[in-house]
Amino acid sequence: MLLSISFNFDFYPLLVIAAIAWTTPILLSLLKLKKIPIVIVEIILGFLAGKFLFGNLSEDSFLILDFLALLGFLFLMFLSGLEIDIDHIIESLPRRRLTTSRFLKNPLLVGITQFILAIFLSYLASLFLAQIIDIPSIWYFSLILVTTSVSIVLPVLKDRGEIGSRFGQMIIIAAAIADILSIILFTFTAFIIINGFHYELLYILALFILFLVFYKLVKRLKNEPLYKRLGNQLSQAASQIRIRGVILVIMIFVVISQYIGKEVVLLGAFLSGLVLSSMLHSERSLLLVKLDGMGYGYFIPFFFIMVGVKFDLNALMEFNELLIGFMLLLLVSLFAIKVIPSFLWCRLFGTKKALSGGFLMSSRLSLIIAASAIGLELDVITPGINASIIIMAVITCFVSPVIYNWMTPSSITEGNKTIIIGGGSTAVLLARRLHVHGKKVVIIELDRMRFREIKDKGINVIQGNGLEKNTYQELMLSPEDYIVIETGDDEKNLKIGQMLRNEFQHKKIISRINRFSLEQRFIRLGVETIDVTQVLATAIENLIIRPTTYHALIESFENFSVEEILITNSTIDGLQLKEVPFHKDAVLIMVRRENNFIIPHGDTYFRTGDILLVFGTQTAFEDTRHKVG
Repeated sequence: MLLSISFNFDFYPLLVIAAIAWTTPILLSLLKLKKIPIVIVEIILGFLAGKFLFGNLSEDSFLILDFLALLGFLFLMFLSGLEIDIDHIIESLPRRRLTTSRFLKNPLLVGITQFILAIFLSYLASLFLAQIIDIPSIWYFSLILVTTSVSIVLPVLKDRGEIGSRFGQMIIIAAAIADILSIILFTFTAFIIINGFHYELLYILALFILFLVFYKLVKRLKNEPLYKRLGNQLSQAASQIRIRGVILVIMIFVVISQYIGKEVVLLGAFLSGLVLSSMLHSERSLLLVKLDGMGYGYFIPFFFIMVGVKFDLNALMEFNELLIGFMLLLLVSLFAIKVIPSFLWCRLFGTKKALSGGFLMSSRLSLIIAASAIGLELDVITPGINASIIIMAVITCFVSPVIYNWMTPSSITEGNKTIIIGGGSTAVLLARRLHVHGKKVVIIELDRMRFREIKDKGINVIQGNGLEKNTYQELMLSPEDYIVIETGDDEKNLKIGQMLRNEFQHKKIISRINRFSLEQRFIRLGVETIDVTQVLATAIENLIIRPTTYHALIESFENFSVEEILITNSTIDGLQLKEVPFHKDAVLIMVRRENNFIIPHGDTYFRTGDILLVFGTQTAFEDTRHKVG
């Protein structure tokens, strides 16, 4: 035999954890509790498993489970870094002289200021709570309280279609800054607790130098033809070269971190995710889908289930009669630490919306549980405090999004939206793809059964008739809204188009047609048409003639897309293309001026009202909008 493999291993605990991980999402779906974070149920089921199923486990079995939980912990930190758009943060760096107005509009500066205020408030809260219970390290405890959860903030904003709004971007960057600075401070604090103030503390700086080197290398490799070719050739089947490369990068950071100190390992895993985030278009990279599958499908459940297994409910008894008072004060502190700094947003968004953002930022999950687990191992928090923190994480995950939605109720009628008439498979797919781009979509479906199916998928849908005028009045149809007619019946599509043009004089209408003979009737109405036969033929033609371009522009999991950006900034009017510093990931394909199309070159002049057709990344689009909008 080439390998000596022993089968003398108890697979029973792995079966239990796999069963919990598989059952949890099914249970939430059947009970229609999809808004509840899966990890909360995993912790609860892990606690029950530890109490009733793992009582007779051997020490060796627990050792294996602890190792797999640690791998899940590292993968969680890696994916936390991967969630953060580091390019977007870098683009937010101020480039002009700061004024009060520019400061308040800069999400990076406001996010850093909010974190500093939160640290100050957290320390005051920790001093106050230390008068009630014993807190071994007030500074470390204050760091635990200041954490937030990007993994809760992002889905809430995305579900409401606010992820691309100015307010949404302010919250996302503030949450990302809180994550980054919290992990850095945790690492330095843990290192000092173990080793004291020692010159070896400077070794951690080597990790940041490694981060910068890898960041520059990744940015260069991303556009290297040889890397792209090898990546495409070896990314499928048994090779999976990109996945192997990601694991290699994680291990490089983790191993170097381990040589510096075991308490630095989590920072290493987080920085490896931060490095790779610059390569992946968030939400749309196929590699990101695979990594999410590996992490949340296998490794990360081990961590949260083992948190539940090791949760000691009896540890809360250390507070005796002070328990209820301490828990209430702790909960109030967790909200106050985030809500008070959110007043910085009042000038831009109003008091109510600013405070709602503070409540959303108060949600805690992965990082606070991780920080508490580390603190327990370092003996800087007690088992009772650790148990309290886990309970508080569960409560804030439930309460914070509810308060946010209550304070700023979302309405499918507010803001710009795309209305799709007809709830077929094409409509559902289109709604999901537009959702990826941060667009608000509403489907109008008459059939009750199909309406319920679409609603269960989490897509905005109303039950109504696309031929009735009041349906659009209820949706508060505005001239900026797009309407896509997709009923599957050409004659019905035509009638809906006629009604929209006659009753509302609406212009932004797109309809699918199956019969070419009807095209002229739609054109006379001023309705854009999509000929299914022609689209199919064009798609096949592009796959044969220009496959690389087709995949780059069409497939939903690629890094780049095309957007139209309107020039409204008067300072751009009259400037030449060579005078405008476009983002390095933005390629200007064409300029539309009224009904004329211009192929741009260095001497092309821009005019207010021009529409730029830009090919690039979401970060590049945001930078371009900031410059010309």
